[in-house]
Amino acid sequence: MSDRMEKKRILILNGSPRKAKSTTLLATNAFVEGMVQAGGYVPETVHIAELRITPCTGCLSCWGRTEGECVIRNDDIPALKQKILQADELICSFPLYYFGMPGQMKLMMDRLLSLVHAYQGQNAPTDGSPAHGARYTHPWKKMILISGCAYNETELVYRPLLSQCDLVLGKGNYTAILCPQFKTMADNGGTRLARILQRFTAAGEEYVREGALSEQTLNHMTRPPFSGEVYRTILKHVWSGEREKGTKNDTSCH
Repeated sequence: MSDRMEKKRILILNGSPRKAKSTTLLATNAFVEGMVQAGGYVPETVHIAELRITPCTGCLSCWGRTEGECVIRNDDIPALKQKILQADELICSFPLYYFGMPGQMKLMMDRLLSLVHAYQGQNAPTDGSPAHGARYTHPWKKMILISGCAYNETELVYRPLLSQCDLVLGKGNYTAILCPQFKTMADNGGTRLARILQRFTAAGEEYVREGALSEQTLNHMTRPPFSGEVYRTILKHVWSGEREKGTKNDTSCH
């Protein structure tokens, strides 16, 4: 058996509309680098915004007459579903803009309804298990979610997203690495960004070595890099510069 066949596969689902230019992807790539160094994984990144995805029609055939299979077969979802099921590790990477996952990611998620069992009238579980129950135990059994945002803190702004993930995946069945102020810090670059990316690489190594991240590591990774006062000053300059571009009729998206 070749070395490549023996290596495990990491599938990175990049849900940023900015695709390869995603700032969150900087953190994700650093984390994956640590996993590769520690475990010899082979990573593959899929930019969701580049895929042809037909919206879910709500027919629920995947729960009934074509159980486990979506009736829409002429886009990129069938191939993506196979990649997901064949992966040894699954990482979802995307920014948080408006208190939820980007539209591209939600579009994909809706089309993967066939991965869970049909709703049978049960109440939402209170023990942290998935609301529907997974049709496949792997790789949904253990997923990594990495998300950066420009907000000052994560507990409140990520609450809606994490509630959804708890219902879909089951609380405790995924690791959430949430990065406050990351967009602004990444745009500024410099040694501060380099130090934080080193933390992500070390965390990737720890994840492979220990099978999980310690609470101390998670707290260290998700700590805001700037104080509230300093960050407000930075944002004031950022938006002042953006408004100045607007007065020059610059409508490009950054």
